[in-house]
Amino acid sequence: MPDSRRSYFYHNDREIPQLAHIEESIHIAVPPTVIDQIWSEVDRWHLWDPDTKQARLNGPFAAGTQGRIVPNKGMGIPMVLTERTAGRSFTVEGYIPLFRIHFEHTVAAVDGGAEVVHRVWFTGALAFLFGPGVAKQVRQGLPKTMRSLKAYAEKRHAALHDGEVDGAKATTA
Repeated sequence: MPDSRRSYFYHNDREIPQLAHIEESIHIAVPPTVIDQIWSEVDRWHLWDPDTKQARLNGPFAAGTQGRIVPNKGMGIPMVLTERTAGRSFTVEGYIPLFRIHFEHTVAAVDGGAEVVHRVWFTGALAFLFGPGVAKQVRQGLPKTMRSLKAYAEKRHAALHDGEVDGAKATTA
């Protein structure tokens, strides 16, 4: 039963205390498919996420695939892709013994592009110990990460469509 003094959000029918939940959203003027493609290029996350030094998966961008992420500050940790809905979302979990950090990413089509949401929360027996310090870093870095993703996606989309008019190459006479 939830504690009436705390607010919760739900992920896969699990209650997560709101205090351990960080969320940022941003409008990006590209189709959701562009965002999904960028997300799936794990070895290129460092190009748009200033808090990531290196990331890799040991297999396809699919639920259950394991890998490793190295933040710009700190040591690398194992990660696993825990959820993947092509074109809509993915969740990755970084873990050390007794502590998990969950990164959920969603994208939805909206007028003029895509609405992108990144959510972060912590679980595990040591979440009370590590969570506050990590949460502070995430709260400071996530808005910058979202702005960087926006700039990267819009620049990439424009470069791919440079010189095209309504999907056809423009010609000059």
